[in-house]
Amino acid sequence: MELVIASNNKNKVREIREILQGKFEAIYSLSDLGIHSDAEETASDFLGNALIKARSVAAFTDKAVLADDSGLAVDVLCGAPGVFSARYAGEHATDDQNNELLLKKLAGKEDRNAKFIATVVLLYPNGTYVVGEGSVEGAILEEKKGKSGFGYDPLFYSYELKKTFGEATEEEKNGVSHRARALENLLTKL
Repeated sequence: MELVIASNNKNKVREIREILQGKFEAIYSLSDLGIHSDAEETASDFLGNALIKARSVAAFTDKAVLADDSGLAVDVLCGAPGVFSARYAGEHATDDQNNELLLKKLAGKEDRNAKFIATVVLLYPNGTYVVGEGSVEGAILEEKKGKSGFGYDPLFYSYELKKTFGEATEEEKNGVSHRARALENLLTKL
């Protein structure tokens, strides 16, 4: 089966390709196929947003489409930033701006437990789909550590890795990440 990844995020596309290497005939990015799609994520949960993205790309191809929606859920912030993780500090916020706002909201808070959550959807050309879910537990540090990864990775201390995702190699992160676990969960259902 050939697969199209419904994301314009180059980091996410690279990560998904690495995790799914050898599992599909071919894995295409949107740019590989000349598809321009930037669906508005209006759902209140990760599954809804993943389906919105998958369906918007499916309109341009007869291949299976893989879409994910993921985010950071901080306990003391009642699960925020959640589905707004990529735009926590505003619609076109940078990773640095999102990280700064998160640190500001957590200032003086002792409970810094958090988890990354991912939901992936594999949408077939006939409209049916399969869902995979994954998460990873950790805590938000008071300052960034490491230069790897993207998003909240330099602030997210993984309990399993005993370091931030920003300090981890791609192989280490992909071994425990929410996205890797969601993709593994999806693969067990295929």
